[in-house]
This record gives sequence, structure tokens and C-alpha cells, in this order.
Amino acid sequence: MRTVFTVVFFFVYAHLGSLSLRTLSNDPCDRAKLPDPRNLRSDQITVLMNGYSESRIPLLRSIAATYAASPPVAAVVILWGNTSTPTRTLSELSHNLTISSTGAAPISLLRQQSDSLNARFLPRPFITTRGIIICDDDVEVDPTSIEFAFRVWSTNSHRPIGLFARSHDLDLSNREWIYTVHPDKYSIVLTKFMVLKTEYLYQYSCGGGARMVEARRAVDLAQNCEDILMNFVVAEQGNVGPMLVGAEKVRDWGDQRNDEGLGLNESEVGLSSRRGEHRKRRGGCIGNFHKILGRMPLRYSYGKLFNSVAEQGLCMKGGKLVFCDQWK
Repeated sequence: MRTVFTVVFFFVYAHLGSLSLRTLSNDPCDRAKLPDPRNLRSDQITVLMNGYSESRIPLLRSIAATYAASPPVAAVVILWGNTSTPTRTLSELSHNLTISSTGAAPISLLRQQSDSLNARFLPRPFITTRGIIICDDDVEVDPTSIEFAFRVWSTNSHRPIGLFARSHDLDLSNREWIYTVHPDKYSIVLTKFMVLKTEYLYQYSCGGGARMVEARRAVDLAQNCEDILMNFVVAEQGNVGPMLVGAEKVRDWGDQRNDEGLGLNESEVGLSSRRGEHRKRRGGCIGNFHKILGRMPLRYSYGKLFNSVAEQGLCMKGGKLVFCDQWK
């Protein structure tokens, strides 16, 4: 059974100086209402950013503007999942986002009527690009790294590309799947920043029959792990693991290890910042998806791609060893 989601789309006509509100209520899995995949452009990419916390709005605006200014980005869409946020607050945010996108890719705000984490992977009729960036509102990526990740994905579009990697593994003593970090391999990239094919939105939300319906229901019950399930979907389709790329500068404001900047309240609103049971719950999701889907499609990948080849030799400079190409 399909779930029909109702969403509200805010956008501003700058030349009129007024806010227009549109409600979209249709079956997101209706192929007839989605763009023909053959007509999607491959020279640019659409950014889908999750938004939830009102206290993060200043940071969200800054990060959205950075994405909008990146040459490969065709559009930035904020998927607002907090159903209790006042309409007035979102109207003001929509107006400010439009001002921020002057001279760059447009930034729009989509208010979802459901707070389901699955909603971030719904097919969208307004997406005109073959690829998308799925990202969070508390991870700041430099423009050069955004472009590099897009270039890597362009030649590896069957794989998810990311900046943050994790791994599944089997705990033989307890006979259960676990969620962990390995120093030399990975099988999951996080939606803090993930580049993938637009078609995978349809496969996640509309494909897989009754088993995927149950898997998506498990995401709702856990209020977590939608990113792990997307990695399952992509690995099943391509039979390959993800790719990890290096970034010049990434600031993760939601990481619990932050002790400065936005403060504790900002960190607390992130799911991954909740200590204690986080990894155990995520491991439980892996085991649950394996049981529901009847297979373990996750594949390990090794290595990391970088934007440039830096000097490896060390030279003495000012009494310190530094990379030789830093010598002036």
C-alpha cells in the first residue's frame, strides 16, 4: 500500500515582493507525474537539505547559500520536517532564503506534512537533474569539495558518494549485525552529505514491494536509519559499495564532540549526537533490514579519493618537519 504525502511548497516571487503558497497533494509514486529520467540533465545537480530545528535556521541559511553558489548546483530545496513550526516562521525563512540565493541557484522551502524520515527520499516532480545531493542542515562543506564530489559521482553514478563513512559487521559471539567504524573499509555513507542518482528516490519510496513497505515502516518506528536503508537499496541495485571522497574543509556542527560554536543546544537536536545507545540502535536497524529484506546487499569499499595529490616528502622548516611543498 502506498502512502500519499501532502506537502506545502513556499516560494517567493522577488519582483512582486510577495509570498506564494502552494499545496501539492498527489501520489509521489505516479511515474506519469515525474520527469522522464532520459530528460534529466547531467551537467548539474539538485540539493535536498533536511531542515527541522528552528534554532538552526541561521546556520541553515548560511549552508544553503554556500550550496546555491556552487556552479554544479541547479537548485537547493529545504525539506522542512518539523510539523509544529509556525507557518509565519517558515514564511520568513522562505523569504530570507530567496534573498540569499540572489545571483545563484534558487533556494526554496518545502514543508512536509509528515515528520517521517522516509519523506526525505520521496520522488520529487520538480527535480530536473540526474543526480541529487542529500545533506543535513548542520554540515558545512566547502565549495571546492562540493564540486569534486559531483565530478566523482558523474563517472560513478551507480554508487553513492559521501564524505562520512561507516560500516556494517557481524558480531560472531552474539550472532548479530553491528554498526561500526573500520579504519580500512566501509559499506555505508551517511546522509550528512550523500550524492546519488535521482532514480534511487523512486526505488526507495516506491519499489521493493511489501518488503520495502515493511522496511520503511521500521524506519518510522525507530525514527532513525533511513540512510542505512538507502545504502541497502543502492547496493542492491548496483551490487557495489559506496565511494568515500576527501574534502578540503567540512565542519560538522551537530557532532557531539563540538565544545564551541553553536553551543550544546545545537548539538542536542541531532539524532547522532544522542550518546549511549546510538550505535546499538543502528546495528539493530541493520539486522532488522536484513531480516525484512531477506538478504544482505551491503558491500565493502576500500580507499578514499582526493581532489589533489599532495607532496608526501617531509622537509625541515623553522625547526619543524613539514611537507616539502609548503616550503617557501
